[in-house]
Amino acid sequence: MAKVGILMGSDSDLPIMSKAAKTLEQFGVEYEMTIISAHRMPDIFVDYAKTAKERGIKVIIAGAGGAAHLPGMTAALFPMPVIGVPIMTQGLGGLDSLYSIVQMPSGIPVATVSINGSVNAALLAVKMLSMSDDSLVEKLAAYSVDMKDAVSAKAEKLDKLGYEEYIKQM
Repeated sequence: MAKVGILMGSDSDLPIMSKAAKTLEQFGVEYEMTIISAHRMPDIFVDYAKTAKERGIKVIIAGAGGAAHLPGMTAALFPMPVIGVPIMTQGLGGLDSLYSIVQMPSGIPVATVSINGSVNAALLAVKMLSMSDDSLVEKLAAYSVDMKDAVSAKAEKLDKLGYEEYIKQM
């Protein structure tokens, strides 16, 4: 049963939101992903958000650009955590999306990550789920060690090669 819902308002958001899916897969967290528009298909959207908990969804990650109403509207209808991913826009560089998601009115919280930050949204969802799943705590600890090892390897390579050669190999 899916524990995380991944929503996006347009298929143009898929390259960003698919990174959340890949991250959840790394941790063995089941998810469902769909394209749904709070503006263009409000009846279907409302049904999705109101029935997600019944389907076993514990956290929803909602990516949106521009006016970015999808995360906030989801939070208004879904009683559990919602994480908003502001999607980069051409006109305003994603700041419009960020401001729309982060400026929710009192009583309708949406955890908000960086512009195009779907990996962090997935990690935040995993951390939320880990509160009731010790195996996820262990996987998160291993993930942190892997990140440290990757950065240490890059530092060693830089020390060995020098910055000019390192850059050439990037």
